[in-house]
Amino acid sequence: MVGSHPREVVFPGRAFERALSGGQAGNFPVLLVDGVVAGVWHQKRSGRRIVVTVEPFGTLSKARLAELDQQVARVGEFLEGRPELTIGTVAVGGHA
Repeated sequence: MVGSHPREVVFPGRAFERALSGGQAGNFPVLLVDGVVAGVWHQKRSGRRIVVTVEPFGTLSKARLAELDQQVARVGEFLEGRPELTIGTVAVGGHA
């Protein structure tokens, strides 16, 4: 996301406030939908448990939620843990 331009297209609305640091793209995990920032996320590990909290900036369709669940499962596979998806406000990390 660091080299993404034009910023107002890639980071529309709330994405500009929540996913950019002072107008600069940074090291924040973002939810992309069709190449546009549609939310932010954070993961927290406790033993083998990996809780992935996703804060979408709008309503996600059932198909998008199913796809998101699949991607969280991939995170679990990659990190060799037991993933759990939570939809809610990201209150920790760089987004907070």
